Amino acid sequence: MSYEVIALLMFSSMMLMLLTGQRVFGAIGFVAVVASLALWGDGGSELAFSAAMKLMKWFPLITLPLFIFMGYMLSESGIAEDLYKAMHVWMGGLRGGLAIGTIGLMVIISAMNGLSVAGMAIGATIALPELLRRGYDKIMVTGVIQAGSSLGILVPPSVVLILYGMIARQPVTKLWLAGVFPGLMLAGMFVIYIAVRCYFQPHLGPALPKEERDMPLGAKLALLKAGILPFGIFFCMTGLFLMGVTSLVESSAFGAASAMIAAVIKGRMNRVLLETTVRKTLAISCMFMWIILAALCFGAVFDGLGAVRSIKTLFVEDLGLSAWEVLLLMQLTYILMGMFLDDTAMLVIVAPLFIPVAKALGFDLVWYGVLYTITCQIAYMTPPFGYNLFLMRAMAPPEIGLRDIYRSVVPFVAIMAFGLLVVMAYPQIALWLPEYYYAHK
Repeated sequence: MSYEVIALLMFSSMMLMLLTGQRVFGAIGFVAVVASLALWGDGGSELAFSAAMKLMKWFPLITLPLFIFMGYMLSESGIAEDLYKAMHVWMGGLRGGLAIGTIGLMVIISAMNGLSVAGMAIGATIALPELLRRGYDKIMVTGVIQAGSSLGILVPPSVVLILYGMIARQPVTKLWLAGVFPGLMLAGMFVIYIAVRCYFQPHLGPALPKEERDMPLGAKLALLKAGILPFGIFFCMTGLFLMGVTSLVESSAFGAASAMIAAVIKGRMNRVLLETTVRKTLAISCMFMWIILAALCFGAVFDGLGAVRSIKTLFVEDLGLSAWEVLLLMQLTYILMGMFLDDTAMLVIVAPLFIPVAKALGFDLVWYGVLYTITCQIAYMTPPFGYNLFLMRAMAPPEIGLRDIYRSVVPFVAIMAFGLLVVMAYPQIALWLPEYYYAHK
């Protein structure tokens, strides 16, 4: 049996196990271990052990639970809700102002958490009921929350980019810096779309009545105090890191400790809050670590088979595709897989194949990491089985049906697809900041 057939058999077996409902790390790890034992006998057992040791020795992995803890502490303690109240007053006078403020809230939550799930939960429980009560169109605001929460996997500290860095062997610092401008660009595109559409269709996002927003300037400024703590934590954390005062791991520890101090200052720290935050952090962190372990083992077997070289030969030599055509084909594959899987599962399944191919074709892997992440955002919201669609369905009130949720994402998927093409056409949008930082470090 040729190595190409073995690789195809491994991949199809893994997909079959995933379709049976098995946990992602169990399906991938099982196929990898069975294949390694079948191919190399007892010596194949060393692959899983080596993958585990490689994972344990990767020092930046410590940042994963610390950033997750920071995000959950800030969200569970109600600090994110305080931020939305401030935006409600300051932005409510504009047509679509609360929706624009929601995008801003999502960017802030992304910068605090690094996960899209946290932004979705906060948006659906805090922002969505308020937007509906204020007469906003249910279809538009449902799309706003889904699109805004998807920024969590692109804006630093992105947990997905940490995982990508582990698999692609790229510095997390470069990946985070590369995600800043594309993330802000997409957020800006969302804001422009909301502002323009609500200007011509005011019924979609009516401005708040004057009596509701007519308060003394001093009272408005007092509301801004809600943003002092989270903004202070974020800028101190990233500022110390970019100035070279702290390392990546030290910055994550600073963020986690500061989030606890913020909860204490707000008078909201108690045993229940701490226990809830720790439990959620532990659950998410363990899930990610098991998935990374399975991915490394699967990738080691694939690399040993020479599957990556076979894929490159198939695309470039046998099919005669150009490097850019191969790149577009890989991104389409991510979108198709995103209809059924979340971003971590996609990264684990396809990364061992596509990242080496992208490198062999001469593409910058930091830039490719940003493309992958934006494509995941699109896949999250692509019907019929986009991950964010069903999260929203689970959290949305009864009056918002699945049909409404499907309709709500269409313009935002189009905006993100356009943003992806812009970053592909102009790689410096992603690469300028990391290049500038390292040149002046």
